Amino acid sequence: MKSRHPLLRWSAVLLAGVTGAALCTTSAATAAPSYAGAQDNYAGSQIARHEGVAGSPVEYSAADQLLGHDVSGHQGAVNWAGAASAGAKFVYIKATEGTGFVNPQFAQQYNGAYGAGIVRGSYHFARPDVSDGAAQAEYFLAHGGGWSADGKTLPGALDAEYNPYGETCYGKDAAGMVAWIKAFSETYRARTGRLPTIYTSTSWWKTCTGNSAAFGGNPLWLARYNTKVGELPAGWGQQAIWQFANSGSLPGDQNWLNGTASALRNLAIG
Repeated sequence: MKSRHPLLRWSAVLLAGVTGAALCTTSAATAAPSYAGAQDNYAGSQIARHEGVAGSPVEYSAADQLLGHDVSGHQGAVNWAGAASAGAKFVYIKATEGTGFVNPQFAQQYNGAYGAGIVRGSYHFARPDVSDGAAQAEYFLAHGGGWSADGKTLPGALDAEYNPYGETCYGKDAAGMVAWIKAFSETYRARTGRLPTIYTSTSWWKTCTGNSAAFGGNPLWLARYNTKVGELPAGWGQQAIWQFANSGSLPGDQNWLNGTASALRNLAIG
C-alpha cells in the first residue's frame, strides 16, 4: 500500500497538533476553581495577613457600643452559652464561599447562636474570580444567606477582601469589581428586600474598587485591627459594625456595633 502524499501527512500532523492544543486550552478554561483552604478563609483572614494587626483594642461599655463577634468553620463547633455569658450580643457566621463551598459547621453555629439568644446573620466570602455576583448571591441565599424580619436575624453580608488564591483584586479592574459587587447586592435585595451588609477594609476598597462611593446605602462592616476606626471607604459616613480585633474574649474575631440595643434591632429589622 502506498503511503500518503507528504503534504497530506504534514497536514495531518498540523491538525493533530492544533486539535491537541485546543483540547488543552478547553481543559484549562473549564478547570474547576480551587477551594483549597476555604475552611480557613474567613472575614479578615486576608486583611490581617496583608494589613497587619496593631494597637490595643478600644474598650467600650455596653451602654456605648454592643460587643459581638464573627465565626466560621475555622472555629469548629462553638460554645454558644459560653459566648452569650461572655457578653456576645450579635454574631456573623460564614455560610458560603464562591459557588462551591459551604461551611460544614454552619448549622451548629447559626442555630446555636439563635438558641443562645444572640442576634445572628450569615456572610458570604466573595470569589469574583469564579462566577458573577448574581450567581454567588443566589448560592449564598440557597445555603443559609437568607433574612427574615424577626428582629433576630441580621441582613446577609458580603465579605470583600484580599484574594487568598492569587491576585489581590481577583483579576478585575475597579469598574469590573464595582459591577460585580453591585450585581451581588441587587440580587440579594431583589430576593430579600434588604441590601446586604458589606464587609471590607478601607485599603482593599481603595485598591480594588477605586474607592467607589456607590454603596453608601449598604450597612458597612469595617475591618481595622487598631485602636481607632480610622478612615472609612468613600460613600459611608459611619460604620454599622467595626471588626476591631482578630481575637479576644469571644470565639473568632471581635466586633463593636456602632450603637446600643436599639441600633442592633434597627439593623436586624431594616
